[in-house]
Amino acid sequence: MNTDSPKEYYKHRIALGALDVDPLQYEALEALDNLYQKLVFSDVDCQQDSMKGVYLWGDVGRGKTMLMDLFFESLPAGMGKRQHFHHFMADLHRQLNTTFGVVDPLKKIAANMAKTTKVICFDEFHVSDIADAMLLRNLIEALFDNGVVLVATSNIAVENLFQSQLQKARFEPAIRMLKQHLIAFNLNGQTDYRYRLPLDRPLYFTHLSELERVVLRSLHLTSHHQDATVNGRSVPVQGVLGRAIWCDFASLCEGARSTQDYIALAHDYDVVIVSDIPELSSEPYEHIKARGTEDGALGSGETGERRITLGVNDDAVRRFIALVDECYDQGVSMAFQASVELDQLYSNGSLSFEFRRTVSRINEMQTLGYRRRSELLMP
Repeated sequence: MNTDSPKEYYKHRIALGALDVDPLQYEALEALDNLYQKLVFSDVDCQQDSMKGVYLWGDVGRGKTMLMDLFFESLPAGMGKRQHFHHFMADLHRQLNTTFGVVDPLKKIAANMAKTTKVICFDEFHVSDIADAMLLRNLIEALFDNGVVLVATSNIAVENLFQSQLQKARFEPAIRMLKQHLIAFNLNGQTDYRYRLPLDRPLYFTHLSELERVVLRSLHLTSHHQDATVNGRSVPVQGVLGRAIWCDFASLCEGARSTQDYIALAHDYDVVIVSDIPELSSEPYEHIKARGTEDGALGSGETGERRITLGVNDDAVRRFIALVDECYDQGVSMAFQASVELDQLYSNGSLSFEFRRTVSRINEMQTLGYRRRSELLMP
C-alpha cells in the first residue's frame, strides 16, 4: 500500500524545485492530508462523520488541480476515482439511461458507486443547467449517505456553483448541503503559476505560415481537405495523418458540436491543431432560448424557455473552451492559429471569466512540462 501522504508528496516536489511554498496552498494541503489520514489509517465511519470532503476554488493557475492530484495519487489503489466533471456527468446520464423503471435510480447509482469507490475527485466542478443541477443535488446527497467522500476543484465558490438566478432557489438545498459537509478553501493568491512557466516552444500563431513552418511541416501534415469521423459524426478537416488532426475553428466550434465530441476527439488523436480562429469578443445581449437546444453542454432533456445572456460568438466560444479543457485534461498536444494575439482573442464577453482558464491552459500547453505530461511530444 502507498504510504506517501499528500503533504509528503508536496514537500518532495518543493525539494526538487518543482514547486514554491505557497501559504494558501499549504492551508488547503493540511485539510487534504487530514482527510487522507482519516481515510487510510482511521476507523472513522464516513457515513457518520459530518466532514465529507474538501472544496478547492479560486482563479486559474493557483494550484487547485495540482493539490487534488497530490491527494488522489496518495490514495491506495482502487480507493478513489478522479474525473473531469464533464466526464462524470456524461457517465451519470449513461447510467440513468439503463435504469428505466427503477424506483429512486439516483440512490441505486450512488449505492453502486459506493461499493467500488470511497473517494470521488471532481476537476472543474461547475453547474450550468438546472436539470443537471437537480440530478447532482440528489446524487451527492445519496453519495454522502453511503459514506463517499468528495474532493472538488472549481473556479467559483460553492454558493455560486449554479448561477442562473431564475432557477437558483431550486439548487439552494444542494448548496447548503455542500457548505455544511465540505471544507472550502479559496486559493486566491496573486500568482498564476502557469504564467510563470517558461514557454519553450510557441504553439499559438497569428499567421498560417508560422503554423506551417513550426508545426505542420514537422508533423508532415499538408492541406488535403476531407472528412473524419468523430463520435460517429463527420467533421471536415484540413488534414489528418495518423493520430494528428488539423481542423479550422468553424468545423470544430461552430454548429452542433458537444462535449461528447471533444471527449472522443481527444481520445482518438494525440495532436489537435485548430486554425482560422477569429477574434471572439462580442458585446453580450439577453435573449430567450428554448431549453434542450444544443449549446455545447450536456442537454437537459427539459422543454420550455430560459433567459440567457450571450454575445454573438459565445456559443462557439463555449465549445472552444470545452475543446481546450478536454484536450488539456487528456494531455493532448495542441497548436493554434488565430487572427489576433492570445490576450486579445476574447477580451470582452459574458464568458470572460471562463475564458481566462482557456488562456492559462493554452499558455501551459506551450511549456516543456506540459509536453512531457502529454507523452507524445510535439516535434
